[in-house]
Amino acid sequence: MNTNEDYPLLLVGEIVVDFTTSRQDVPCKLRLGGVVHAARGLWACDLSYSVAAICPSYMVEQARAYLAAHGCIELIWLGEVSGAPNVMVIGDPTEVSAQGYEDLLRSEKSVTIRDVGGSLSIYEDILVFPGIYDLSAVHACFSETASVSFDIAYGTDDFSVLDEFSGRLCAIIISTSSPLFERTGSTSVNAMLESAKSLGAEVFLLKENRGGSRLFDLRTNDVENIPATLSNTVNSVGVGDVYSAVMLGHRVRGWIEAGWRGARAATVYSLTTFPDDFRRDTKRELTLSLDEMRNLGGTILPWHERQRFQIYLAAPDFSYLNTPEIEHAVEALSYHNFTVRRPVVENGELPLGSSGPTLLKTYAADIALLDVCSIVFAIPLERDPGTLIEMGMAMASKKPVVTFDPRRQNDNTMVIGGSAIYSDNLDTCLNALFVALSDLLKEQQ
Repeated sequence: MNTNEDYPLLLVGEIVVDFTTSRQDVPCKLRLGGVVHAARGLWACDLSYSVAAICPSYMVEQARAYLAAHGCIELIWLGEVSGAPNVMVIGDPTEVSAQGYEDLLRSEKSVTIRDVGGSLSIYEDILVFPGIYDLSAVHACFSETASVSFDIAYGTDDFSVLDEFSGRLCAIIISTSSPLFERTGSTSVNAMLESAKSLGAEVFLLKENRGGSRLFDLRTNDVENIPATLSNTVNSVGVGDVYSAVMLGHRVRGWIEAGWRGARAATVYSLTTFPDDFRRDTKRELTLSLDEMRNLGGTILPWHERQRFQIYLAAPDFSYLNTPEIEHAVEALSYHNFTVRRPVVENGELPLGSSGPTLLKTYAADIALLDVCSIVFAIPLERDPGTLIEMGMAMASKKPVVTFDPRRQNDNTMVIGGSAIYSDNLDTCLNALFVALSDLLKEQQ
């Protein structure tokens, strides 16, 4: 196995311009993205690397200068992008729900792989981020002895595109936000593991967002659960790329420690968009030993375990109210693979003036639903009395209550004191939900 000490790691992928739209109290952000995120991770860890970039010609010299200032040994312009500017507009950088990526003029976009001679054949350690470009054409540029790893975010319909790399695959990495995972792994990861194993990969890393990650050793069938360290996310764009690159860069330490180090660097990357701050804080984090990182703990809530825990939505979920906050929260919970039980939707919305027996029947159905749920996600808009009663009943029965109060209408002692978290920030509430359910999962194991 080659190590980063023998050869610099070669990163292969697109360079794009990330444009994050402005939000309340947060200005818009413009920075080089794509494979540059992975490059920042390696630079922060003082790991040597080069980049084979696919981008429009107008980006090449700017990217070359930027990467040279951030530790890149060599930039090889591998592919020309035509018909599109390679600008990615990002609606939600915190990934509370789907991030709303918009690749401008993507339907007009095409890639031509350039003749780069033997410039890639000297690299024995390669991490590829697939896209719309032709992997076969890129494969022809690699040395026949190179170890190749893949981080599959998009642009890959199935594992068959990796067939020609069979026998020299090092790691296959995928995230739960990848369309390929949604198609083939969202119900069970077994099919993906079998595909990766049949290709001869050493390890398979499944990045599970706020729920941590699982590192599968395909040679021994061992699984390492690597927890997430949750904090308020500043920008999640490129976090997974940093994880992958830093893990590959550190694998001389063994896959398990490399995975933990990748995860720590990725966490730091989510907390700032300023490279110097990222580098400083990553260096501090990576002074920890593997045992010290393990002892710090974290959140482990695998994707495929989440639907075991039903979530009761306590909210004025009524058709006659304007409640976009409820819809946004439900969308976010569904995005993260949670089962959300909506009593108003499931048991019916009672008209005003309903009879006593009808009220009692619906009350009993709502209470039965509350009883079977593991946790309550409360959104007490309009100081809705029914929502507040449901919260109180859950608190009295020691059922965790996460309270999302976007309008700050219920900041009183009983609500705040009885909630696992009380916040007007959905990102904060999602983190608290993951922590609470991670704790419940530990209790059941």
